[in-house]
Amino acid sequence: MPTRRRFLAEVTALVCFGLCSSGRPAAGDVPPLARRLSAFYDHLDVEDRWIAGQHVDWRTGEPDGQPERLPGRHTHCSAFVAAVAERLGIYILRSPEHGQVLLANAQNEWLPNAGRDAGWLPLSDALAAQKVANAGVFVVASYHNHQADHPGHIAIVRPSRKAADVVADEGPDVIQAGTRNFTDVSLREGFAGHPHAWIDDEIQFYAHEIPKGRL
Repeated sequence: MPTRRRFLAEVTALVCFGLCSSGRPAAGDVPPLARRLSAFYDHLDVEDRWIAGQHVDWRTGEPDGQPERLPGRHTHCSAFVAAVAERLGIYILRSPEHGQVLLANAQNEWLPNAGRDAGWLPLSDALAAQKVANAGVFVVASYHNHQADHPGHIAIVRPSRKAADVVADEGPDVIQAGTRNFTDVSLREGFAGHPHAWIDDEIQFYAHEIPKGRL
């Protein structure tokens, strides 16, 4: 519990430093830890793995030889986030506790509930998410589809030097799998397949400390 309280205090201080200082707040500089995190994300090869329409091993994103039985082009945003979190020593709802079908919606429901006990903290908005990611913290952007039987979306917020006004316009930078996979894209573009998500401010952000020695 002391560790969790310390992490909460650190995240609060980071957000306040970016949002409460005088003048127009910037998303923030990118310290060495965040640069290592960016390099880690760049080497995940997400644009060639976790490809929509393929049945994949959720941990590697590689096709596993099984036929894709779902209608349409099944995407793997939630499997990708789970795989990256596992590599960093972080738990987010995943197989075998929940299958890959509609996992993004399930993760969205899990994060503010059981996720709290697993070390996840909610963030107030997109600028806070960018600021905290810039400090080398694992941050996700989560959206629950209005229709529970339709897929939601989840992505990882990555460190970026973009200014606060740019974050306000297009969201933080993210790495994601989806209908199209991106190593680095704005949240607004990454979530474009869900029109309500960015326009109606329905994306939620959560942060988890990366255990020491994982980067």
